[in-house]
Amino acid sequence: MRNRHLRRALAVAAVALVTLAGASAAASAAEPSYPFRDPRLPLGARIDDLVGRLTLDEKVSLLHQYQPAIPRLGVDFFKTGTEALHGVAWSTDVDANGAVVTAQGTAFPQAVGLASTWDPALLRRVGSAVGDEARGYHALNPRVWGLNLWAPVVNPLRDPRWGRNEEGYSEDPLLTGAISTAYGKGLQGDDPDHLKTAATLKHYAAYNNETRRDVTSSNVPQRVLNEYDRRAFKPAIESGAATGVMASYNLINGRPATVDPDLSGLVRGWSDRPLFNVTDAWAPTNLTGSQGYYPTQAEADAAVLKAGLDSFTVNDADGAPTVAAIKEALARGLLTEAAVDTAVGHALSIRFRLGEFDPDGGPHAGIGPEVIDSPAHRRLAREAAGQAIVLLKNSGNALPLAPGGRVAVVGPLAGTLYTDWYGGKLPYEVTTLDGIRERAASVTSSEGADRIALRDVGTGRYVTATGTTDANPVTVTGATADGAAQFDMVDWGQGVATLRSVANGRYLGYNWGPFVTRDAQPNGWFVQQQFKLERQPDGSYVLHYAGYETQESWFGPNTYVTVGADGALTLGSATAEGAAHFAREVLSSGVDQAVAAVKGADSAVVVVGSNPFINGREAHDRTTMALGESQQALVKAVLAANPRTTVVLQTSYPDTITWEQQHVPAILWTTHAGAETGHAVADVLFGDRNPGGRLTQTWYRSDHQLPADLLDYDIISSGQTYLYSTQRPLYAFGHGLSYTRFRYSGLRTRTRGDTVTVSVDVTNTGGRAGDEVVQLYTHQRTSRDRMPVKQLRAFQRVNLAPGRTATVDLRLKIADLAHWDVTRGRWVIESSTHDLLVGASSADIRRRGTLRVAGETIPARDLTRTTRAESFDAYAGARLVDESKARGTAVGASAAGGWIAFKGSRLGTAFTARVAGSGTIEVRVGSPTGRLLGTARPAATADEYTYATTTARLGRAAGRQDVYLVLGAGLRLATFKIE
Repeated sequence: MRNRHLRRALAVAAVALVTLAGASAAASAAEPSYPFRDPRLPLGARIDDLVGRLTLDEKVSLLHQYQPAIPRLGVDFFKTGTEALHGVAWSTDVDANGAVVTAQGTAFPQAVGLASTWDPALLRRVGSAVGDEARGYHALNPRVWGLNLWAPVVNPLRDPRWGRNEEGYSEDPLLTGAISTAYGKGLQGDDPDHLKTAATLKHYAAYNNETRRDVTSSNVPQRVLNEYDRRAFKPAIESGAATGVMASYNLINGRPATVDPDLSGLVRGWSDRPLFNVTDAWAPTNLTGSQGYYPTQAEADAAVLKAGLDSFTVNDADGAPTVAAIKEALARGLLTEAAVDTAVGHALSIRFRLGEFDPDGGPHAGIGPEVIDSPAHRRLAREAAGQAIVLLKNSGNALPLAPGGRVAVVGPLAGTLYTDWYGGKLPYEVTTLDGIRERAASVTSSEGADRIALRDVGTGRYVTATGTTDANPVTVTGATADGAAQFDMVDWGQGVATLRSVANGRYLGYNWGPFVTRDAQPNGWFVQQQFKLERQPDGSYVLHYAGYETQESWFGPNTYVTVGADGALTLGSATAEGAAHFAREVLSSGVDQAVAAVKGADSAVVVVGSNPFINGREAHDRTTMALGESQQALVKAVLAANPRTTVVLQTSYPDTITWEQQHVPAILWTTHAGAETGHAVADVLFGDRNPGGRLTQTWYRSDHQLPADLLDYDIISSGQTYLYSTQRPLYAFGHGLSYTRFRYSGLRTRTRGDTVTVSVDVTNTGGRAGDEVVQLYTHQRTSRDRMPVKQLRAFQRVNLAPGRTATVDLRLKIADLAHWDVTRGRWVIESSTHDLLVGASSADIRRRGTLRVAGETIPARDLTRTTRAESFDAYAGARLVDESKARGTAVGASAAGGWIAFKGSRLGTAFTARVAGSGTIEVRVGSPTGRLLGTARPAATADEYTYATTTARLGRAAGRQDVYLVLGAGLRLATFKIE
């Protein structure tokens, strides 16, 4: 979010604390006893009292992320947006104009790892710990550490190539809703009237791509929007586990999400409390910039407020441009003061609930900095990391390892922990190597990285590190391949590698020139520590710089490294031909070292995976799910040298490890799980913890099992996720193994009112205690519409001692079986038989039952009534577009011949449509090329938002027909009827 922040220094000014203390004391001394400070009054009355005392200028000032103090009323400064996705991560400093300040508190597993616990009770405890630490940081410096937390991320993980996969929970909306609700409730605390922190859900809505995210439109038909994307957001809002949403960067059906009318309508309707909704960083200026949706910022900001957002995250700490734009909007009549009052009331609502205006600060005011990284939180982090680990494979009981043996631990992630963009700085580190060393009698290790030197072919000199600051440029000056000229190279896939200086342990990076070895890890918005070593026909190599800024339109053509007259490396060529050529001297082979380390060991553990700053992240999607080529080669070589090999896969995403699944005896998966990663992995490897994590996404066999286009948001038509895919995956949704075995028996159902309880007996038939995640799916056998192959309805994680049996009750409401009826634009429960499927994963169903539901039959479409074009049953070559800038969805053709279909319809002979733009509409039956009933030829309208009525006479078609409307390019169709 903050790409321009990270070029600033990391700063926390101690003087701010002194200034704040003085200002607060002065404000308190001046405060009379206003009604808004009386906690006995209803929340609405307190909000109205305070809003009524504010001047228009004061109200407008509160609409920016950095809400200034209002001393005359004793109202302090307030800042939105502390990042807290899996621990307090970072915030920004108003006194340094938005400079990023990184936290160093308890680090929990990445969000997708937390969800793999399938344990809402645990997530609530984790959320509570994060909320406590946010309060602790706030006590240290409230100007930096605000109590409005921007977490959790609840976008369903539709496609594992999404760069922000690590931030979400699951491809399933029910699981996403359950986990986000638990985490949000933990963040906010148990007091019904007072918040520990105020959680904001990210990012509303239909947001699963990073490439050109601010200008791409998510084409989401009504069923997908209602049954999938919106359904993931609703539970946390409905249950009070969040105080609002952040709008996403993308467009939804042609309209920027920043002005999505859902924000003022549907989303607010889910809650019985005021919601405080915010923009994403710099999104308001996208409306006039990259999106070109409004000609002036005044019009854009007015639309943002009217759409239901209450706070502008833009211009760093400078609220002046926002204030100026809103005042202009008021002066031009684009916005009313009443609309400003509404937004300000929403902004103040969370401040009241946080206890800011209570005399004692509310029940959470006493939480201090002693909670940060407390021993209890460290223990919880270890527990969460262990609960999250998924045992993907365990052939021949290869795991657990026997204690006290000789273990070889190799791989690029064995001795290193990585943070991510929405994580804080680790206060300490326990790597997998560290954890195993605590358990094994002896340990050998190797990173498995090639140690290389790069010798300039032209001069014979070596690339050499000269220090660790910006004043120490890397130069081609070394006479020999000594330590300063040696680099350890790690392959992260797709040709991208990092080069770490052997002499100083720092990574080669660009830093806008000169090249330096300054950074302890790849980091920063542009990750300027990425390179490609490209082999040339003559056997030499060129160094191709691959920092993310090279993908920006403003970056120049020169991305290849050259050598200056002073020997300094620089970006001096746009092509390999003009680049400096180097001999790549391999001083030691990483594979050879790893093989030597594992030979003779009782067991080998290979730790491979991803770097969260390189292998996909915010603003950068993945193009493949494959492991780095060198990492694959390392696994194969180690397995050949020691058949007792376990792969620990540490990634933020599903990977296509098909070969490893076929050949490696045991495979564990963990996310980047924080400071306690090594303890958690060792706990599982040695059997102190029986793995109970389960996958929250489908793991595919290859990239070919995914849609060709990451922007294909229609999971129903394209068959995405476990809900609609009929392909055989590598690992199914819900998959995860245990060191023990579980038997399912005695499926029973009972219905009481609107609730169905499915009970099953689960017995631990193995020799050790373990956790089973019992999962209930349903499948609707008959429907007018395409239904999911199966859909998760309930789940429960249970712990069982050996030989013990537990009765697991899984509950679902009949209302949960409804789906969106496009013919009438409402939820419907059809009369049908539903299969009840209970098992250990979506592919491992152990017990089956049926449930007969008496609902309704969706009637035939009646096209004699006005029908919205977006309510189609099928389409091709058509796109959903904004009917107007304020609201509504229409349909346009992506190219001539695009069509939409309405099946099983009754129709007449007079076609009437509301259209904009120019083009024709052919009315056909049976297929897009079927019998032509007639053609409407409307006159062109003034623009795409000016609609006119067009008519056409049609030939007769008896009975129910599948009607196809074939659209000409340039035409927008909003509604139609055939009387």
